[in-house]
Amino acid sequence: MDSVRIDKWLWAARFFKTRSAATDAVLGGRVHVGGTRVKPSRELKVGETVEVTQGTLRRIVVVRELGDRRGPASVAATLYEETPESIENREQHALDRKLTAPVFGARPTKLDRRRLEALRKSQRRP
Repeated sequence: MDSVRIDKWLWAARFFKTRSAATDAVLGGRVHVGGTRVKPSRELKVGETVEVTQGTLRRIVVVRELGDRRGPASVAATLYEETPESIENREQHALDRKLTAPVFGARPTKLDRRRLEALRKSQRRP
């Protein structure tokens, strides 16, 4: 196999859960090959650089192998190699998300709510 469609490769490399989601991402301009926006039918070759934007995270990978079938995650990880800048960016993004997480979780418990109310009452009285 000399080349494979970009949407098929993104799906096989497990960047997206479905092939249609990969196609929508390519059509939406969230995938670039060699710095250029591409179409889903673009043939991908070994050694090309692919930039994939997922939410606020931008990943830059180099294609190491071609695959058109979705397999286990361990096999999918061998299809590409992430650049050092991309790894650093991803780790920083994960750290930022962890630091901005709410203190009490998604919803405060009854005890947390009572403590918050007590804190607010104590700050109102000068």
